[in-house]
Amino acid sequence: MDAAVKTQRELHGCRSPSWQGYASLTFKYALLALTALVFLLPVFWMVSASLKGLQEIYAFPTVWVPSQPKWGNYPDAWNAAPFARFYANTLITTFFGVGLEVVNAALTAYALVFLPFPGKNLIFIVLLAALMIPVQVTILPNYLTIASLGWLNTYQGIILPGASVAFSAFLLRQHFLTLPTEILEAARLEGAGHLRMLWDVVLPLSRPVLVTALLISVVAKWNDFLWPLIVTNRLDMRVLSIGLAYLFDQEGNNQWGIIMAAAVFVVAPVVALFVWTQRHIISGLTAGATKG
Repeated sequence: MDAAVKTQRELHGCRSPSWQGYASLTFKYALLALTALVFLLPVFWMVSASLKGLQEIYAFPTVWVPSQPKWGNYPDAWNAAPFARFYANTLITTFFGVGLEVVNAALTAYALVFLPFPGKNLIFIVLLAALMIPVQVTILPNYLTIASLGWLNTYQGIILPGASVAFSAFLLRQHFLTLPTEILEAARLEGAGHLRMLWDVVLPLSRPVLVTALLISVVAKWNDFLWPLIVTNRLDMRVLSIGLAYLFDQEGNNQWGIIMAAAVFVVAPVVALFVWTQRHIISGLTAGATKG
């Protein structure tokens, strides 16, 4: 019986895993678990602290699970500042900012890949150079432009400077290069124009990388702090990332449970969006990695 099983395994190319294989697999899983712990532990602490009082937050040794959850921290956090207004401002600036950025990136990437025109390679080099410029360098000229237009404390003042981001255009351009040319040629023979090809052929084939670009843009716009802080000075135009600062006491008597509850308000929508779109993230980020 043993000889027959061994012969069958050899015929099918199967070998019993050795102890080195088990050790290597165990090490990989342990490393993955440790990496996940490093990222998840602060999130768990934030959620746990949002249900604690100051005594449990400052307790040593650390109390990871609150003995009596203080659910009242959440309504207290919501009422401590005009979070409804902050949410509305953030949703408006994120929605229109992401929409403009993705549309601009898709049109730019399509032109760089499928439209023949002089200087295309030079424009792509300029696009790559834009990726290397720190955002802080552009703050002063952007502020002077927005101020000269009278757009301080306005939605367009927050949105328009971030409507064109080089990384999104670069990401989509790299993926468009990998699309099968046969499908595009067939659409062209059917009489499809450039906008029709982009909408009906290129974008449906690029859904994973499009979702990835959209998600990266959402996170950047949702968490943006420096530019909205500079371009607005009225309470009714503040966004969530700045609104958290209104919960801090200048004398240091901070109610950390309420502050953590407010942080959950800010983080929860982005986490939900990650969970909803996570199956597209890896395939989108690796798309076009082998073709330039």
